[in-house]
Amino acid sequence: MENIKNILSNSDNIPVVGLFLLMAFFVWLWWREANRNDGRIANGEWEKIRAEGQDKIHVWPYLARNEFLCSIAVMVVLTVWSIVLDAPLEDPANPTRTPNPSKAPWYFLGLQEMLVYFDPWIAGVVLPTVIIVGLMAIPYIDKNPKGNGYYTWTERKLAVGLFLFGFLILWLTLIFLGTFMRGPGWNFFAPWELWDVHKVVAMVNVDLHEMIGIRSKLGANIFGAIIVGAYYSLGIIYYFWKKDQSPLIKQLGAARYGVFAFLFLTMMGLPIKMILRIAFNIKYIWVTPWFNV
Repeated sequence: MENIKNILSNSDNIPVVGLFLLMAFFVWLWWREANRNDGRIANGEWEKIRAEGQDKIHVWPYLARNEFLCSIAVMVVLTVWSIVLDAPLEDPANPTRTPNPSKAPWYFLGLQEMLVYFDPWIAGVVLPTVIIVGLMAIPYIDKNPKGNGYYTWTERKLAVGLFLFGFLILWLTLIFLGTFMRGPGWNFFAPWELWDVHKVVAMVNVDLHEMIGIRSKLGANIFGAIIVGAYYSLGIIYYFWKKDQSPLIKQLGAARYGVFAFLFLTMMGLPIKMILRIAFNIKYIWVTPWFNV
């Protein structure tokens, strides 16, 4: 376990450790408050609280005072941090001696980890753009007024569940893997394994079309397009299958449901691709002369 101790105590990784501790605390805090409010809603107490105006408080002094105290606390923590821990500065860049592994800052490690599963153009340009556009589209897709200004789970299960899955399960998992599990050569190391720069890993990854015997470039292109197209057509199939029964489709309508389905399937494509790569050694599903998926 000496290796994992060195990783956890590394100055570069302390913000990541703090991130996971803070996220665990705030998720627990949200869950506690959401359960309390859901209990009030189930008992009919929430309408009484709202009618009496007790569901709102003034920004001054309550919010402004807390923000001021939090800013002081953060300044104290950062001051102590900067005194106790040295800045993780390394030697001047030397093109003849590059670090191994060469890692991006922790807040970009999720993108760097995605490069293992997707083509650089997909992982570095397309997916980050989809993430940003998807976050911008949320207020226009989900117009449900419930949950505004108070914590709840029962009234916003889909929205909260998708956010928790996308951020906690996917994004933080990618940061965790890139920080603690990727060593020299960007090889995978268990926490108890020593980071050996001489580790050799057999390259057994193959593209999906090669596993079923397709060898031509044109055939691989067409086959991959069919697979990816069939995957995204699941949203269309579900729409025509459940459009008269699903409350979600009725609430969103055809246009907003189409945007939601595309973003949801794109998000789920990441864990699917990770499972295919790790468990079945499948590198790419769709191989073209311009990009690979």
